Amino acid sequence: MSHGLDIDERAPVAAPAIANPLVRGLARAINAVNMVIVRASQIALIVAACILSYSVALRYFFKGQTYWQDEAAVFLLVGATFLSSAYVQERRGHIGIEAIVGLLPRGVEKLRRWVVDVASMLFCAFFAWKSWTLLEEAWVDGQVSGSTWAPPLWIPYSVMALGMTLLSLQILVQVLTAISGERRA
Repeated sequence: MSHGLDIDERAPVAAPAIANPLVRGLARAINAVNMVIVRASQIALIVAACILSYSVALRYFFKGQTYWQDEAAVFLLVGATFLSSAYVQERRGHIGIEAIVGLLPRGVEKLRRWVVDVASMLFCAFFAWKSWTLLEEAWVDGQVSGSTWAPPLWIPYSVMALGMTLLSLQILVQVLTAISGERRA
């Protein structure tokens, strides 16, 4: 069962036994990127917690005001969420409803998983494409957020686009691995 809570991040994911060298190379490259990104995401979560704690302490103890902390924390959290999604998918750690999984025959379960993966890949690829168009628009038009701090919007759009692209590629590797009938080592 995949609850997302029983993942041991220290344990490496078994590399797929992929015969196709292109798919195998893509899987290894995504895995390497995922490992770097998950560490950066952990740091981003800690920094976001520190920023918000600082803001609360500043307001409570010194009656000071900050105008940037909420948006900075949101940018960090959005970045950590989108960028680490491929890492979680690689481990199949996303939350899923598995009420009927155990009831299905093995062949039907494999087909169900493949259909879900293909649908997920198509949705994520569409989301990635739209994110890249938003990024280009924000970059070209010099868009900024509507807050007093007004950071450029290309920052959250870039992590969104990159994260969804990595997630799409991760699911593509899993779909291609399933099509070829290869299993994890």
